[in-house]
Amino acid sequence: MNYCTQCGAPVEFRIPVGDSLPRHVCPRCETIHYLNPKLVVGCVAEWKGDILLCRRAIEPRYGLWTLPAGFMENGESTTQAALRETFEEACARIAIDELFSLVNIPHISQVHLFYRGQLLDTDFAAGSESLETALFSEADIPWNELAFRSVTLCLKSYFADRRAGHFRFHEDDLAPPDGY
Repeated sequence: MNYCTQCGAPVEFRIPVGDSLPRHVCPRCETIHYLNPKLVVGCVAEWKGDILLCRRAIEPRYGLWTLPAGFMENGESTTQAALRETFEEACARIAIDELFSLVNIPHISQVHLFYRGQLLDTDFAAGSESLETALFSEADIPWNELAFRSVTLCLKSYFADRRAGHFRFHEDDLAPPDGY
């Protein structure tokens, strides 16, 4: 950040009075510009035991598979974000069951939230950010072609819980990959 969004003056990167972390601060109007983690919200959408995945048509990780998910928008709840992202990426209508997985990714300032849900029908298709969509059984998940470690972690927990006969909430932290 170079300029204040309130008055247009150049900002300074310093610790504001009463704070403990450096922030972008405007020396003219004293506005403190907070940069906070982004929420990525999605859903493990199931249909008769199979899971809906989308093959990405955008970077990062173009061409790899993921759960339907994306950045939460201002003015929406996490449930609304999961419903919207699933519809945008897979043209799929779902019923949300419950929050299933929270993955903290501090090195990229993101938190990924995944709900469990059920497809309402099989009338789904690739949205504008997907090359294709498909249902996968656990045995057919393209594990080596998943776009994000948070999705891999979520799906492994999902299938382990399903085999155990009960779902629980999972919270995990992802460290930077080697060489980061």
